[in-house]
Amino acid sequence: MKIRLNKFLAQCGIASRRKAEELILSGKVRVNGRVVRELAFFVNPEKDEVKVGKKVVKPERKIYIVMNKPVGYVCAVKDRWNPTVIDLLKGVEERVYPVGRLDLRSEGLLIITNDGELTHLLTHPSGEIKKTYLVEPDRLPDEAELNMLRDGIPLEDGLTSPAKVRVFPDGWVEITIGEGRKREVRRMFDYLGIRVKRLKRIAIGKMRLEKLEEGKYRFFSRDGLLHMIYRGGVV
Repeated sequence: MKIRLNKFLAQCGIASRRKAEELILSGKVRVNGRVVRELAFFVNPEKDEVKVGKKVVKPERKIYIVMNKPVGYVCAVKDRWNPTVIDLLKGVEERVYPVGRLDLRSEGLLIITNDGELTHLLTHPSGEIKKTYLVEPDRLPDEAELNMLRDGIPLEDGLTSPAKVRVFPDGWVEITIGEGRKREVRRMFDYLGIRVKRLKRIAIGKMRLEKLEEGKYRFFSRDGLLHMIYRGGVV
């Protein structure tokens, strides 16, 4: 059975489909010894030899991990200055990647996988996967500022999508957004002149963080993880 080359590369954990397309267009992918630059090219995984650079790529076992990321770890495979979330994993031989961003000072729900298709689904706006955060601000936003968060904040990279926001009596703010821009929540509050003292992601889609201890993680099947995200469940 033949599949598109970019989809095959994503299934092999090489990159998301979009990044796979960039690899193809840059001439870094060979099929049976021939450089392929066609995005509509199809391969037979059982017969064709596919190389990225000098490496032969083959489908690998898919890994799906849900972690409660602690503060002090970066969402990267390697980092020169700080420990990464990958350093917390034990016994995982496959090369896996964090999905989306939580910066060094942020904590909470994080998915780690080598499934490029799932990564694309969870990070691309077309997937419509909302993320929910708890924010401890140095002061509470007033009603006008809450309405700005709900309507969209004009950041340097464009207006943010409308957010769902509510304030709790203990001084925490819950905010749900549908985008994944770098440091988006912090920048939204910075625009209002509010410093974020603590930021914790508590939900991805309908999957909520409740029981998983800080720094711990759980393995899931692909179907099980998607069920949690779309149908609901707690970790």
